[in-house]
Amino acid sequence: MRLHQGATGARSVSARPLIGVDLGGTKVEAAVIEPDGTVLWRARESTPPGDYEGTIATVAGLVRRARAQAPKAHGVGLGHPGSSSPVNGLHRNANSTCLNGKPLLADLERALGMPVRGANDANCLALSEAIDGAGKGGRTVVGVILGTGCGGGVVGDRRGVDGANGIAGEWGHMPLPGASPAELAMRCWCGRQGCLDLFLSGPGVESDHVRHGGERAIRLPRIAWLAQSGDACATATLERWTERLGRALGAVCNILDPDAIVLGGGASLVPGLAERLPQAIAPHCFSERSVTPVRVAAHGDSSGVRGAAWLFATFPA
Repeated sequence: MRLHQGATGARSVSARPLIGVDLGGTKVEAAVIEPDGTVLWRARESTPPGDYEGTIATVAGLVRRARAQAPKAHGVGLGHPGSSSPVNGLHRNANSTCLNGKPLLADLERALGMPVRGANDANCLALSEAIDGAGKGGRTVVGVILGTGCGGGVVGDRRGVDGANGIAGEWGHMPLPGASPAELAMRCWCGRQGCLDLFLSGPGVESDHVRHGGERAIRLPRIAWLAQSGDACATATLERWTERLGRALGAVCNILDPDAIVLGGGASLVPGLAERLPQAIAPHCFSERSVTPVRVAAHGDSSGVRGAAWLFATFPA
């Protein structure tokens, strides 16, 4: 795995406690984890919305508290939206747009005075679940985040796959397979058109519900509850969502043929979604049958911080 990291910190083997930070759009979580996966300490703070300097300060404050629990930690693993450019080290492609164009990892190293290794938050989810979660035992594991955005990460043989351009697993920003002209014309926050993020993220499903005559200003959990109560419009919204997810994940299966797909993010918790997806994927999988399991992340919304901590661990081949 080619890790994005700041100026300091060569890869090393550590039996010391590990510090991980999950930098999300609404929360920052830090944790101290033993090499065997035991969580020793964990804390969360709200992410300052649209405030880059405030975000750096929030992460630094949490890491100072974590270091009190793990004073011998080699460094900090950071899960973040988007990625660092391999060309200039500046952050890009984050839906937390205040991070874009900034030297995020270098600024954090200066603020913390210790090495920082970063990876996309979906990569951290996939790594966490491949090591000791819902994808444990699989050689190739795909992690899919369905939350305020739509992202993905890939792990092979318990190592995250970053890619030559640092964008491996950026599944949310390819066009929706089989999209109509109207769907392809929709513009994403990233500047592209027809992105999966527009249709598969929580806000995307909510917007789709309104476009098809549903009640405005209701969140996905409410739509799911209405569907369970027999509401026809809500039921149709979830059916469109599941069918689109099947098309999109079918394309992933045709490229990577993973041993497991693991779902994370708040939208992944809609009842029955993981159970319905294998059937939705099957028609789009170039095989006489599809056996790829789809599972909800075993570590829930803490998978990101666990995967971030694992960035400072090495594993036998």
